[in-house]
Amino acid sequence: MLETILGRLGLPFLMSIVGSALGKIDNPVAQNAAKALSETQNAITTGVITPEARVEANRHIETMEGISQKERSEALAQVNESLRFEVGSADLYVRRMRPTFGYLMALTWTAQMLAIAYVIVFDTSRAAVVLQAVESLSTIWCIALSVLGLYVYKRSDEKRPVIAVREPDMDYTPQSAPARGVFND
Repeated sequence: MLETILGRLGLPFLMSIVGSALGKIDNPVAQNAAKALSETQNAITTGVITPEARVEANRHIETMEGISQKERSEALAQVNESLRFEVGSADLYVRRMRPTFGYLMALTWTAQMLAIAYVIVFDTSRAAVVLQAVESLSTIWCIALSVLGLYVYKRSDEKRPVIAVREPDMDYTPQSAPARGVFND
């Protein structure tokens, strides 16, 4: 995303935004960074840094953006391939793994929240320690709930009816129509 911003807005504009933000921070490191950005921006404005060098910097940023987009595209293709394998599997558990995971997540989340609520209400002297311990679990819950959210989102897409588009060269009979999006769970 940073590459997209840099590629579209250009380096001088971004330097002015970051420099002004860093200048407001009361820290010597941030102040030095703001000063360095201001000096660099002045060098660009006065022509010390040539337009060709700026074009090259922007070209490099665009290249980095392309690489980043390619990585995201490849990751999405892998997820798509995994989901297609799961949907096409004859193994019942593979098709029911997502609901099972969802129910387990809901059960464990509920148990944890009830335990925290109990401690907060009935054992308030230990509430701070318990809440700090729960904070340590935030990364695990973040990942697990993100996976669950993806499962729910993708399952909602799968349940949408698919409208078959008739191609002129194909003979569409009910037996030859694609069966995507139809599940017998």
